[in-house]
Amino acid sequence: MANSREKLFSEFTAPTTQEWLDKIQVDLKGADFEKKMVWKTNEGFKVQPFYRREDLKDLKEVDSLPGEFPFIRGNKTDNNLWFVRQDIKVDDAKAANTKALDILNKGVNALGFKIPASMVSAETVETLLDGIVAECVELNFSTCQRHTVELARILVDYFKKKGYDLGKLEGSVNFDPIAKILTKGKDTSAMLGILPELIEALKELPRFKAVNVNTIELNNAGCYIYQELGYALAWGNEYLQQMVDAGIDATAAAKRIKFNMGVSENYFMEIAKFRAARLLWAEIVKQYEPKCDCACQMHVHAITTSYNQTIFDSYVNLLRSQTETMSAALANVDSITVTPFDAPYKDSDEFSERLARNQQLLLKEEAHFDKIVDAGGGSYYIEHLTDALAKEGWKVFLAVENEGGFLAQALAGKIQEAVNASNKTRHTYAAQRREFILGTNQFPNFNEKSEGKTPKACCCQCHNDNEPATIATLDKSRMASEFEALRLKTEQAEKQPVAFMLTIGNLAMRQARAQFSCNFLASAGYKVIDNLGFATVEEGVEAGLKAGADIIVICSSDDEYAEYAIPAFKALDGRAMFVVAGAPACSEDLKAAGIENFIHVRVNQLETLKEYNAKLGIK
Repeated sequence: MANSREKLFSEFTAPTTQEWLDKIQVDLKGADFEKKMVWKTNEGFKVQPFYRREDLKDLKEVDSLPGEFPFIRGNKTDNNLWFVRQDIKVDDAKAANTKALDILNKGVNALGFKIPASMVSAETVETLLDGIVAECVELNFSTCQRHTVELARILVDYFKKKGYDLGKLEGSVNFDPIAKILTKGKDTSAMLGILPELIEALKELPRFKAVNVNTIELNNAGCYIYQELGYALAWGNEYLQQMVDAGIDATAAAKRIKFNMGVSENYFMEIAKFRAARLLWAEIVKQYEPKCDCACQMHVHAITTSYNQTIFDSYVNLLRSQTETMSAALANVDSITVTPFDAPYKDSDEFSERLARNQQLLLKEEAHFDKIVDAGGGSYYIEHLTDALAKEGWKVFLAVENEGGFLAQALAGKIQEAVNASNKTRHTYAAQRREFILGTNQFPNFNEKSEGKTPKACCCQCHNDNEPATIATLDKSRMASEFEALRLKTEQAEKQPVAFMLTIGNLAMRQARAQFSCNFLASAGYKVIDNLGFATVEEGVEAGLKAGADIIVICSSDDEYAEYAIPAFKALDGRAMFVVAGAPACSEDLKAAGIENFIHVRVNQLETLKEYNAKLGIK
């Protein structure tokens, strides 16, 4: 077999990169290669249409093995097992325990308990963990930052009382005062002084993480992938330096840090992000001269983002979170939480939580994602993305360090300013349909109603949450939020606006433009009526008025608008809003005749729909 394979390969000459490029140029028929084939990413680098082995020749990291420094290929060596995690908000300790025991029997093997400050006590922990075998489950806890040390001590006492082998227990206590600066605008930096006390409290739990870097907050605020990567490194380095400066051994300090990172919809880029993060974090920790390379490992919990989730067509959120979960799993993270599909508008129920759990279980039990370590390793494309992202993330890291470090930049509002600028840009792109949100600004469900769904307000369990913000905060408005607000206003109007497609002329063009216009206008919650076509514009206008149209959209070809648009506009005679689907060469002539509404791929969809709502009296 080997000989026949060698003979087969010898019969073909491998084309060179230049030969591939020459062939592409021929197929492009004179079109610009850079514009047509090269992807200019939001992350600051370009992606070519193909990659070859020669593109990896200068990447020394590709020669490392899983479990080896710099851990680009992951911390695991013989499998890709990860913890399936579900978080529980603790309002009643007994009810939370009952829920925990139930979901542990349904595939979950990592729990996250969110405990209010007022409930932090030995009795609460006893009740929460009753019947749970701590050595078989990853246990994670969060509470008000001021009560973290108290909670840590209670946990250690509980585990000792139960006779557990403390060296086997895995989990975390979520201490992250910097997150409060970013999200609540409060200077909590004084709490960093308790770091030595916290590390001391958990010294008997060597596998428990104490200090968390919650870049999920940045991800949910719409930051770009390279920003989350660079800020994660700077954030982690801030905590590491703070601990070392406080007299904590560098090895012990590094082993106590956990990263809770978001996962967005950019499938391959997210795989590359986690690989690049491990690579760069290992290099950062190495500079502190730890006693072992294992201290350089980055421990990551991945959470699917809420930024791209939607209220309307909310089941599409399952598609989004599924690809995000796949990215995290293939990137060899330690644990994953899937955000339930209904999270934007309600407290998730048993149904949505079950779907979220099963999204991970399917990848484990049916797709066998847990079998292969670093499935993307050696892929020319993924290795290139990893390298390119690492370079861009490193630039962000260095910029933050050169300006005084992550804490200083957070206190000055600079981190928030940069992330909010990215969010604003993405909202603009969504408004212009340069960034698609399936079911919202692209292919909305024409017949869907909100049925009482409204955006869920954020809540915090900290007792001092009413204190005024003194520092800039992250804007966590989801990308679909403005479209949803517009559509909800339309629903609340006395009458649902009706948009009627006056299709005439060239069959292919009128159908294409009618489809575009229906999707465009239905995004505001308008009722859209498509048609097969009309013989005359007068016939189309009368049919539209008979259907109760508030908007009549003429759909034809650019050449035919010069013939049809003005007669249709005059026939309508102001009895409904008149819209031209397209940007024909005769636009100036049409405007001179009084036609002022045009919809096409270059207009701002959101602003156009807001303008139409105003003309229709919807406020």
